[in-house]
Amino acid sequence: MEIGFIGLGNMGAPMARNLVAAGHAVTGFDLAEIAIEGVARATSAAGATAGCDVVVTMLPDGVVLRAVYAEIVPIARPGALFIDCSTVDVESARAVAALAASDGLEALDAPVSGGSGGAAAGTLTFMVGGPEPAFARGLPLFEVMGSRAVHCGDSGAGQTAKICNNMIVGATMIAVCEGFSLAEKLGLDPNKLYDVVSTSSGSCWAVTTYCPLPGVGPVSPADNDYRPGFAAELMLKDMRLSQRAAIAVDASTPLAAHATGFYEALVEAGGGGRDFSAVYPGIASRGRD
Repeated sequence: MEIGFIGLGNMGAPMARNLVAAGHAVTGFDLAEIAIEGVARATSAAGATAGCDVVVTMLPDGVVLRAVYAEIVPIARPGALFIDCSTVDVESARAVAALAASDGLEALDAPVSGGSGGAAAGTLTFMVGGPEPAFARGLPLFEVMGSRAVHCGDSGAGQTAKICNNMIVGATMIAVCEGFSLAEKLGLDPNKLYDVVSTSSGSCWAVTTYCPLPGVGPVSPADNDYRPGFAAELMLKDMRLSQRAAIAVDASTPLAAHATGFYEALVEAGGGGRDFSAVYPGIASRGRD
């Protein structure tokens, strides 16, 4: 396919590389003028879109997404498929899908899980919203860039799934940090707690895959001075998106609201570029509020 790719950062660049490796012709654009072997460079978002069968976007937020779609929808090839892999607010996802549809184009919101490592390895999970026929068109590309794609429903459903998933992860990470901190202060070896929790009812991804303590469980960012697999500033963005969505539909999310404050504190202290599990040292150093 002829594919345009807009947004070639830590996630977009390896995704574009995998598309090239699969034999697709990719034209890319990024404001940072990033050069990727095998990817033709465009000088604008419109230049990366013109004449393409599919256009993939990986952008920082809904404001940028709306601006880019306003630029590229009018010049897109008739019948082109737009796939947005950004993580943005649900309202923006639905707005750009409607804009594309008004011009006879198909659009999917398809945020991802798996981080930059998953993007490089081609093992991302795609949470996809949009019409079933559009999902079927995009599936071969999802299979190149990832290991799983779930059609979640109509436009906006992919973003809804992503926001809710990360809200759960963000809140459970705080609970795990608090549990291990309490155990250490009570004199329990954290490795012994891991042995118990990882095989008991407290087991969760934040324990068994991503334990926030160095030297406990499988290797995680905690074992590398919290170099990010998923940066705290990105977790804060997603937690804020969850709270914005909760307000919009009058949903009660008190635990997530409280957890958001921990990531805000980490980012405000200059830790936005560290892994989100780096909330642990701060929690462990605190006394009872």
